[in-house]
Amino acid sequence: MKNTILILASLFIFPSCKQNNNTKSEKMSNLTSKNYIETMLKTIKHYDYEPVYFLTYVQNVCYSEILVNDIPVHKNFTELGDGETMEINNYIFKSGLQKVTFRLYPAINGKDFDYKKFTDETDMKISISESDNINRDKKGKEIISYLTPTVDGVNENGPIKKFAAAGKTYYEASFTFEAKIPYEFDSLDKGQDLREWNKEKLEQKVVDFYKNQLTLLKEKKKEQYFSYLELKEKETCQSLFYDKKELQQILDAYLDAFTIPNYQMQPLENYKLKLYGDGRIVCLEIESSDNHLRGESALWAKLDEGDGIMADFLQYYLYIPEGEDELEILR
Repeated sequence: MKNTILILASLFIFPSCKQNNNTKSEKMSNLTSKNYIETMLKTIKHYDYEPVYFLTYVQNVCYSEILVNDIPVHKNFTELGDGETMEINNYIFKSGLQKVTFRLYPAINGKDFDYKKFTDETDMKISISESDNINRDKKGKEIISYLTPTVDGVNENGPIKKFAAAGKTYYEASFTFEAKIPYEFDSLDKGQDLREWNKEKLEQKVVDFYKNQLTLLKEKKKEQYFSYLELKEKETCQSLFYDKKELQQILDAYLDAFTIPNYQMQPLENYKLKLYGDGRIVCLEIESSDNHLRGESALWAKLDEGDGIMADFLQYYLYIPEGEDELEILR
């Protein structure tokens, strides 16, 4: 949904890009902040067994991006070593083979480190596990585990196993796992292949969509904003089998943009068009070499709740259904 990080004031200086002021503000659905929980509760189906899939990663001496079914689920461009466990049902549309891809980059321009190339110690481990939704906080059964390959090497202490891509500046790998889920969404399958669109026409369309969202947020048009979230929320909430308490937490997170004092939306600047989902998903990301901004959403805000200036990145992945001409928020 969004990603909030603490950043320095100097990071907000961007050159401006020329913008088109044509924006739309029509209501997209009947979803509102007031009926959000009721609508989702009516939509979500529950089952005797509700599988929740988790991705756990641990990385060393590198930066990374992780994608599930070619949709970004995590990025790290600030920490030399990092690790986390996250739910990934939201990126699983139907039962069958699911693809996990990760991309590694040298850990450059860090606070107290700067590696221009991968080292012998660089590695990435990713594991996929499955739990029952009722006991999702307990450790589930591991389905598959992947570790970056090593080769024999030697250092001052003798023989070692070192990263197979040591000395290089990019590494990418993928693996698959089988998922069995009780729901099925055909939305992504029915999305148009946006690689076939004229790039300039597509980019203008996406920019106009983002500008409309920016306007709704700046002008605090809460209910119009919520009307764009129906498809995304119905699929997300079903995939994770949310209960009323969890839905309230999601609603509260959305309302931050409308309730936090001095929540200041930033201009749509310095962006690049990015395609995901095998060409069926599109978004705008900030184009910056700054590690705190690299790969983040071009739709973002500044806020200060007493802990310093924060950046709130609102990441939405858009698609165009077959036979349609308008963008919708898919994830």
